[in-house]
Amino acid sequence: MPHKLYIIGSGAIGKALAVFLTHQQREVVLIRGSSDDGTHYQEKIELTLSDHTNLVAEVEVDSLRNHPVLEGVVILTNKSFGNQKLASALKGRLHAPLVILQNGLGVEQPFIDNGFQDVYRCVLFATSQITDNGKLRFKPVAVSPVGIIKGDERTLNAVVNSITTPVFQFRAEQDIQLFIWKKAIANSVFNSICTLLEVDNGIFHRNEEAMRLAKRIVKECVAIAQQSGVQLQEQDVVDSILLISNSSDGQLISTLQDIRSKRETEIDMLNFEFVRIAQKSGRADQITETNLLGELVKIKSDLNRR
Repeated sequence: MPHKLYIIGSGAIGKALAVFLTHQQREVVLIRGSSDDGTHYQEKIELTLSDHTNLVAEVEVDSLRNHPVLEGVVILTNKSFGNQKLASALKGRLHAPLVILQNGLGVEQPFIDNGFQDVYRCVLFATSQITDNGKLRFKPVAVSPVGIIKGDERTLNAVVNSITTPVFQFRAEQDIQLFIWKKAIANSVFNSICTLLEVDNGIFHRNEEAMRLAKRIVKECVAIAQQSGVQLQEQDVVDSILLISNSSDGQLISTLQDIRSKRETEIDMLNFEFVRIAQKSGRADQITETNLLGELVKIKSDLNRR
């Protein structure tokens, strides 16, 4: 497998991954997901770790239109609401495995619908934030699992080896759906509660009332997961939320960052995706608080973008 790595999405995660891969002497192209105007340039990206280690890398930033054929590995760190448009843009030019580093349920569906043959999902256990001075602050929480949506184990292992680094680490996972649902529930908690309270991700290990609300959201979403055949347990999800929270003091969740920057959020693939699944099975009355928090985030986002 050619080792050229294309990262589509130049936000906090995409830029952080580009820095780490560049430091491993891997050939990286960072492609902006929100604009395809043909521009091409080198960007100096500075990143700080939790131990105050600083990393700097010169990264090639490009536009998708400048790459009629993509060979190597394509990594998606763009916002998931752009996947339908991106799937259409990549159709016919992608000759590489596709690795999706996005939050939410069903984010891979546009690529499956468009006939992509090698699709892999990653569940991220890392936080990254662009600070006021334009630098990155990155913190790994755990090794991030990658699993097969459509593809084979040999390619999965090759993909994992090509993207993992000593700090930003990945591993192959057989039961990726369990991780996808578990993280989607956790993200529904973080991206709604932290956004509405305008606080950092550490709130749940510091504040009992916030944690009680989180547990109610977990209870609703785990019930939907179990009804969908995913055998999650509430305590496992709660433990995951606390693990992330304990290592994320000062880190802002992506939805809050998006709202403050007047960008569209991914709440549609989090809280509202659980609501849609519940509605299809006639269980909308079982997920009312998750829906309410999602509605409030949407209103907050719409008001801030006017």
